[in-house]
Amino acid sequence: QVQLVESGGGLVQAGGSLGLSCVASGGFFKINDMGWYRQAPGKQRELVATITSGGSTNYADSVKGRFTISRDAAKNTVYLQMSSLKPEDTAVYYCSAGYIYAFGTSHSWGQGTQVTVSS
Repeated sequence: QVQLVESGGGLVQAGGSLGLSCVASGGFFKINDMGWYRQAPGKQRELVATITSGGSTNYADSVKGRFTISRDAAKNTVYLQMSSLKPEDTAVYYCSAGYIYAFGTSHSWGQGTQVTVSS
């Protein structure tokens, strides 16, 4: 059982920056991959960025060069630093984590945090 809590969402002007955080807690032995997904109204949830326990990252083409994902193992936290924001980045951003627990491996989603980019 892993709970993920996102924070840092809000309203920002186009071209601005915003940082998101996600803290994992609960009964797990180890967090493996973590990531960020987003979903705009009426659209499917899409991958934004992922990061492995070893620090290897992957980004959606739409955010490459603008977003940076990172993590702090000691704090069980993953971050998403967003720069040069565009109105099309407006969405609910969800934290994702794969983890090892007593019975094997599993996955959890956070509740999401709203990011709104104004033009």
